[in-house]
Amino acid sequence: MRNIFLFLKRYSILITFIVLQIASMVMLFSYNRFHQTVYGMFASEVSGKINQRVNSIEVFFTLQTENEKLREENARLRSLLPSGQLIPDTAYRFVTDTFKLDSSNRTRQYRYLDAKVISNSVFLQQNYLMLHRGSDQGVEPNMAVVTSEGIVGTVIGVSKNMSTVMSLLHKQSKVIAVLKKGSGLGEISWNGKDPRYLQLLKIPKTVTVKKGDTVVTSPYSDRFPPGSPIGYVDKVENDLETNTYIINVRTASDFYRLGHAYVVKNLLEEEMEAMRKSTEKQ
Repeated sequence: MRNIFLFLKRYSILITFIVLQIASMVMLFSYNRFHQTVYGMFASEVSGKINQRVNSIEVFFTLQTENEKLREENARLRSLLPSGQLIPDTAYRFVTDTFKLDSSNRTRQYRYLDAKVISNSVFLQQNYLMLHRGSDQGVEPNMAVVTSEGIVGTVIGVSKNMSTVMSLLHKQSKVIAVLKKGSGLGEISWNGKDPRYLQLLKIPKTVTVKKGDTVVTSPYSDRFPPGSPIGYVDKVENDLETNTYIINVRTASDFYRLGHAYVVKNLLEEEMEAMRKSTEKQ
């Protein structure tokens, strides 16, 4: 107690000054409209900046949750794209389709499942990805893997919660492709050199190809949704041995920065495979 009295005695002048200063400020801002306005503007600016910082921190800590929600929503929306649906022929109806039709009378052909990329290689001759999705989540071998920018590869191995994907950057990877403008049917492969570029082969020289043309998956593919971006024409050369082009294609997907992808299931694959086997037996 004695120390408190000594402290008050030593700093009594300063304490009195502070008290009077606070009292004068309160009276000034309480009874003067101009100063009230200035104080209100200053307080609003300070509180606004504080709220902005707090909001930024909250947004940062909720980014992962929001990103997961967005990927799930993207997967649902991709399943509803026209490229993932078939319009039934209304002229004749021989078979009742077992797949559920939506209100627009379209049959859903492709279903998308979002997946996190947990490993990825780009500098080898045979590159693979690993996804944190497996058989427990519905992933099966031979399913397509795409991103929001373009196609990535094909599932070749599955465990309960993991799956291995053969990347487009694999010497054995082959994908049937066409030019988006509607002409040419060729094959996309990789020459094992630059991970930024694929090669489009077997396009006849009768087809007009220009730099910047978009290369997409074939409408005859039973794995990739038709019209999915593969890349963009960067360079066109003549194949001296055949009457076709050798076309360098800049990949639509950035293989250096793959973080998330979508696994694509063709809901009509079993029916299509059964038809092929039936045809081969004839």
